[in-house]
Amino acid sequence: MEYAASCCHGGTPSATAIDPVCGMTVDPHTTKHRAEHEGHTYYFCSARCREKFVADPAACLGERKSAPPAPAGAIYTCPMHPEVQQVGPGDCPKCGMALEPMMPTADEDDGGELKAMARRFWTLVVLTVPVLLVAMGPHLFGWHLPSPWDRVAGWIEALLSSVVVLWGGAPFFRRGWNSLGLAPVPRAARAGGGLAVEQGRASERMSIRDRAMTPHHGEAAPARRAAEPREASAAPARAHRPWSPNMYTLIALGTGVAWGYSAVAFLAPGLFPASFRGVHGQVAVYFESAAVIVTLVMLGDFLELRARRRTGEALKALLGLAPKTAHRVDADGREADVPLDAVQPGDALRVRPGEKVPVDGKVLEGESHVDESMLTGEPMPVAKAAGAPLTGGTVNQDGSVLMRAEKVGSETVLSQIVALVAAAQRSRAPLQRVADQVAAWFVPAVVGSAVLAFALWAWLGPDPKLAHALIAAVSVLIIACPCALGLATPISIMVASGRGAHLGVLFKDAGSIEAMRDIDTLVVDKTGTLTEGRPTLRELLPLGGRSHGTLLRFAAALEAPSEHPLARAIVQAAGARALPSVEDFRSVTGQGVQGLIDGQAVALGNAAMMRALSVELDADTAARADALRGDGATVMYLAMDGALAALLAVADRLKDGAADAIRRLHADGLRLVMLTGDHALSAQAVARELGIDEVHAEVSPADKADVVQSLKKDGRRVAMAGDGINDAPALAAADVGIAMGTGTDVAMESAQVTLVKGDLAGIVRARALSRATVRNIHQNLFFAFIYNAVGVPLAAGALYPWLGWMLSPMIAALAMSFSSVSVVSNALRLRRVAL
Repeated sequence: MEYAASCCHGGTPSATAIDPVCGMTVDPHTTKHRAEHEGHTYYFCSARCREKFVADPAACLGERKSAPPAPAGAIYTCPMHPEVQQVGPGDCPKCGMALEPMMPTADEDDGGELKAMARRFWTLVVLTVPVLLVAMGPHLFGWHLPSPWDRVAGWIEALLSSVVVLWGGAPFFRRGWNSLGLAPVPRAARAGGGLAVEQGRASERMSIRDRAMTPHHGEAAPARRAAEPREASAAPARAHRPWSPNMYTLIALGTGVAWGYSAVAFLAPGLFPASFRGVHGQVAVYFESAAVIVTLVMLGDFLELRARRRTGEALKALLGLAPKTAHRVDADGREADVPLDAVQPGDALRVRPGEKVPVDGKVLEGESHVDESMLTGEPMPVAKAAGAPLTGGTVNQDGSVLMRAEKVGSETVLSQIVALVAAAQRSRAPLQRVADQVAAWFVPAVVGSAVLAFALWAWLGPDPKLAHALIAAVSVLIIACPCALGLATPISIMVASGRGAHLGVLFKDAGSIEAMRDIDTLVVDKTGTLTEGRPTLRELLPLGGRSHGTLLRFAAALEAPSEHPLARAIVQAAGARALPSVEDFRSVTGQGVQGLIDGQAVALGNAAMMRALSVELDADTAARADALRGDGATVMYLAMDGALAALLAVADRLKDGAADAIRRLHADGLRLVMLTGDHALSAQAVARELGIDEVHAEVSPADKADVVQSLKKDGRRVAMAGDGINDAPALAAADVGIAMGTGTDVAMESAQVTLVKGDLAGIVRARALSRATVRNIHQNLFFAFIYNAVGVPLAAGALYPWLGWMLSPMIAALAMSFSSVSVVSNALRLRRVAL
């Protein structure tokens, strides 16, 4: 193939290669034009061909490339049992379902698994229809073939149904056999003690960046990839799968019994006693039941797989936000298109109108508006100018900008969002405990019910007793569906996590989705949560005769080394003024800063620092300070040579929409509590403006956690929203910690929910999504429980004494197949629910 010839897999290149763009033959040893793509090296005849390939590899490869469903070494997991993880595809050792990649790729795959299943299903349909016509024709249409054609028709029925059961049903029999714990685990699938089952606790404790997967690769972090093969190679040689009867156990039993009995009855009818014979003395066969059951189960698996693929569309959409290439600008101003994974921090990148921002960074030149709706849920474009931050995956609209790359690969916001959503989708909700407890006893109970149904029909049923008993037992085995029960919770969590990501609400795990609806008290930090977190110097009041400019220069010189928001506000207010040098600089925690400037002792801080330095604060000064605090400002005192020199008032404006968000939160039944280290008067001013119910001012980080614990002791269900390092203890102490996405990584690591946009309106959306998700899970569990509670007795023949009606195994198979599909379809409604 040309594809094979045009690349090398890490070894020595072949003698010749084919340029995938123009088709020319290229010597890979001499050409200097080459590019890496998805683990392969491609060679080109010219720089122009290489540039065209880098810009759009998929278009250049065309039919020569078939995107794999997941990269080599990708970790696969079970949609029902996320603790089951292994390298590469396979079947879940617990439930038998096909494993799927933990992280989908942004590449459009060819749907190989779905197409293969569709081909198998339609082949089974072609083989099953003649079997059904031969078997049911005499009953439905009065067809009766004369001898010897009736025997020929019998052989056709037997042979075709055997192909359907033994070939078409082979995956079901294999999974059913594996569920009994008798099959050894393939060496490639073993991990940690010989089973493809991991607890996954360590991975859940990893940091966001360690868990993150690059959107253009879609593969596990290098540390994880390196660890897996070593674990696999160290596994015991005789490891076996766990004893875990599941849906495929029941299907294999039901179809195996029906086909095996029919084969013996067809080939050696004389072996059966009279209790198996009908009124004409013949032993009935059920080839058509076995064939139709296998075909209908395959139909159910096909529809379920197609529906489940839609649950990952939200994550695929996020992965697809990142462009494949970037326009890198060198020091001479020349632009070159490079793959995204070649971009390094510090690179200058050109983003043209209509293009996606490749990585996180800042604008160096130009102005534009950027659509950030896919990451924040906010429809309004955001104006960007020099110095403004840019987030990878957002769309530049109307201007060309030059940006500096700052975070690339797994460090970008988009990659961290993808990692969080993927982890949340694979986590288990507390509601799942109910289904787990039932599932542990489900299959043994169904098998027991089938045995009991067989015994009762064999004892009390009409003639032929054993034939009726066999039908009842097979119907019970086939209609039961533990799969619907197991999927009820995780499938809703997957859809909800993806929906939340598009709304700018990131849940760390399934438990946080469930917990959000029960919150009755919301504790919020002031700075960065209610306010923008970018305070400015509102007023400087000289008190000792020195000029405004001199006082501002001295204050800015003291605060220049600090990164505190209040310090930055003063330094920014000083602007381009030349700042004097500071000697003997000292920072006093919780009070302020001091030092020597031009031989004068200068101190800037709060009232506690003034008292420590014996600086007198008269009543008039105190009244003026309180008046400024009453307007929501934070007041600092500047002292020079032991005398008060000025008052500085720094204020942080409220976030746009904060008042409306508070009103909506109140309407949602929440009590609002504000925690802040600011002065009580400033805090009360903000609380009055926004309508906060309760205020705790001048609290330390430890005090914030204590307030949260106190509220919890009072029986409140507490959520804490904050954005700073000082909020981390309180975020961890709350029932649900909510981090503002505009805040620090420490805050986001301590929280269960992250609001990408960083506004309180996201909490309203999060609670609405939480309620819709829990309601959806309850519906799914209800459907699954009721289906099995009603279906099993019907299949056992509960209505026969009154209606003379007995459920056909074929109808049981149809009902079972659509039970899981109904659960998945119901979960998909979360993508459209109004929030």
